[in-house]
Amino acid sequence: MEFFHRQTHFDFIGTRYIPIAISAILITATIISLFVRGLNFGLDFTGGTVIELSYKDAASVGQIRDDLGKNGFDDIVVQHFGTSRDVLVRVPATTTGKSSEISNRVTRILRKRFQENVVSSQPGKAQQCTTADNPKSIKPCTIQVKRVEFVGPQVGHELAEKGGLALLYTLIAILIYVMVRFEWRFAVGSVIATAHDVLITLGFFSFTQMEFSLTVLAAVLAVLGYSLNDTIVVFDRIRENFRRMRKETTKEVMNVSINQTLSRTIITSGTTMITVLALYFFGGETIRGFSVALIVGIFYGTFSSIYIATPAALALGVSRADLVQPKKETAADREP
Repeated sequence: MEFFHRQTHFDFIGTRYIPIAISAILITATIISLFVRGLNFGLDFTGGTVIELSYKDAASVGQIRDDLGKNGFDDIVVQHFGTSRDVLVRVPATTTGKSSEISNRVTRILRKRFQENVVSSQPGKAQQCTTADNPKSIKPCTIQVKRVEFVGPQVGHELAEKGGLALLYTLIAILIYVMVRFEWRFAVGSVIATAHDVLITLGFFSFTQMEFSLTVLAAVLAVLGYSLNDTIVVFDRIRENFRRMRKETTKEVMNVSINQTLSRTIITSGTTMITVLALYFFGGETIRGFSVALIVGIFYGTFSSIYIATPAALALGVSRADLVQPKKETAADREP
């Protein structure tokens, strides 16, 4: 399947300096932002209590936030997940009390609006409440507590440390894999490109101060794999063309290779982006950060496989001699 009906002849290598300059500016801004603003780590990394609530009818996130804020829960995060009746309340670790006590305080505050008092709460069954105007009538509570989880600050610190190590180990594995399969200059180029994509994605979360959670970290790791896959396809075609195109220069071979893989790159990135956009618009708040990280990562992963990885290998001096074995001289060749 081809995106373009004819073979394109874009001069990607000849026009590489402008995209590289734009990337350099973005990377510099990212590093500054990471030092100045940092990342807005979620409770997965900072620790705290997560309370999952289910309302009988659609719930207002703003109203819930106001009710809890007036009662001492200032730093909470309230968001929908799944449907408009499902609400996730995240209470930071700085709030005093055990997770069960915090959960009881939160639900007690929220149930005041409905003048309900819980009278029965058994695992696996709906919580039962009475109302102030009819204390003898017992019925399912308007707000049901579905899940309460607590992440300690120490666990959160360990998760952040292990997440950073996972990124580092992945980059080292990529370096070794590409070095074995191709050549060290290509390996360095692919690592520069994947590191570029990760930094840009982290920079986006630092600029916007969107919550950086474990799901976002998983998306960043997925971006590493996606970006590498795209880069390997281009490198593979470059190696193949070095064997076929004996008279062209290295830049010409690279340009032809990128143009030959351009249809595949656009179709793969486009179909993946459609899936991720569906996750963004219909997946709910719980995976909003995950889908945003993938959107940013896929866009820059496609960009870097063309304008970062290949130009980096070129700048390091890769040539036909590094990838193609010289033709052995035979007896017939030596005959006058």
